[in-house]
Amino acid sequence: HGCPLLTQDVDDAHRIAPSPVVHVRGLCESVVEADLVEALEKFGNICYVMMMPFKRQALVEFEDLDSAYRCVLCGTKEAVYIAGQQAFFNYSTSKRITRPTNADDPNSGNKVLLLSIQNPLYPITTDVLYTVCNPIGNVLRIVIFKRNGIQAMKAKAALNGADIYAGCCTLKIEYARPSRLNVIRNDNDSWDYTKPFLVRRERGKGRQRQAILGEHPSSYIDNGYGSHCPLLPLPSNNRFKRSSHEIPEVVSYPLPQTSSYMGHASSSVAMVSGLHPTKMNCIRIFNLFCLYGNIEKVKFMKSVPGTALVEMGDEYAVDRAITHLNSIKVFSKRLNVCVSKQHAVIPSQVFELEDGSSSYKDFAMTRNNRFTSAGQASKNIIQPPSCVLHFYNVPPCVTEDELLQLCKEHDVPGFIKFKVFDAKPSSKTISGLLEFDSKTNAVEVLTVLNHYQIRIPNGSNPYTLKLCFSTSSHL
Repeated sequence: HGCPLLTQDVDDAHRIAPSPVVHVRGLCESVVEADLVEALEKFGNICYVMMMPFKRQALVEFEDLDSAYRCVLCGTKEAVYIAGQQAFFNYSTSKRITRPTNADDPNSGNKVLLLSIQNPLYPITTDVLYTVCNPIGNVLRIVIFKRNGIQAMKAKAALNGADIYAGCCTLKIEYARPSRLNVIRNDNDSWDYTKPFLVRRERGKGRQRQAILGEHPSSYIDNGYGSHCPLLPLPSNNRFKRSSHEIPEVVSYPLPQTSSYMGHASSSVAMVSGLHPTKMNCIRIFNLFCLYGNIEKVKFMKSVPGTALVEMGDEYAVDRAITHLNSIKVFSKRLNVCVSKQHAVIPSQVFELEDGSSSYKDFAMTRNNRFTSAGQASKNIIQPPSCVLHFYNVPPCVTEDELLQLCKEHDVPGFIKFKVFDAKPSSKTISGLLEFDSKTNAVEVLTVLNHYQIRIPNGSNPYTLKLCFSTSSHL
């Protein structure tokens, strides 16, 4: 009835030969595999799902052609919603989704599983994975490696599609290519449970600290995460419906009575302490925290020296800031980032900081916020601090020596390696990477020089230098 999208889908469905694999379009940015399974399993058994998150699309392979037919037909006649947004369906040109070797063959004899962690809002350590998986089968070894998020290889059960924490850290489990894992040390990224004599964790904290059943991931003091906060609970009505045996220890457990977390931080205000008294101000806090969400207001507390309140765009931005910035060193002082009991920053008791700047600043209207739209937010790579900075929006005439001089003028460490990306001839700016001696040096440079105004001779408007942490560990 006059709906061009539905009409188009009907026509497309007639043009492409029926296939057990259905191409799904129009997904929301935050959708995960579990959402697709929950919405589409009513049409028939689903064998495999392949997400294409940056295209907001997915491929869903049904067990038989009839199930795929019911899915496509239903989508042409009525609106089908996945994670609250209408999706559109068509047959895929593929008859089967390509899997990694042995990806879904339980008879392959392989005891090693590949776990892909989608939407890794919180740190995933060997403790977390051990606590999730060991109730299902004895875990021998875990190795975590970072590639487009976090992936880990380990030993499978009925956890595929489940969330480790509520609404995030979704598991996708397949059989891995290696048949055995080699572990050289026991730490947060790898652990051999058959060899307890390997290098022990810092301060002797082993797996007796259960990440899932104990505390919120930001409580790992010895691993760069600060003050103790309760863990996000896994909802008892997990959105991924497992057809076989339930694992109640993993899916549902009592919420600590002291919890201020209910699915995410309870406030959009973060409290930051441990700030250097002469080198930190509102703008420099903005430069660092804007990598993890929009900044509305920043206010230093007169009654608590070295402490500031940062009002962010939402509670999830606060979660990201805590996860990535808590316990990092800035100007030789270790930051402590936690959720504030206040739900807004009020500009009262404004005073002058030691550097002469104001103790309060409103950033709501600044163009330097990086999450002002869904499109803009999707371009940000949420990355923990590293020793390599990605720079962009720099005029092409600026040289490596001039950037080094800029560091010197602002009394921050210089970089040791420099790389410029190839730009289109028509491009008015350049981008590249700067590698520093340490993560701490990179953090200080970003804190001071992010959003620095670069002026060029005879230029009308300055260029705003933009910095963020790179996914590269070195150049």
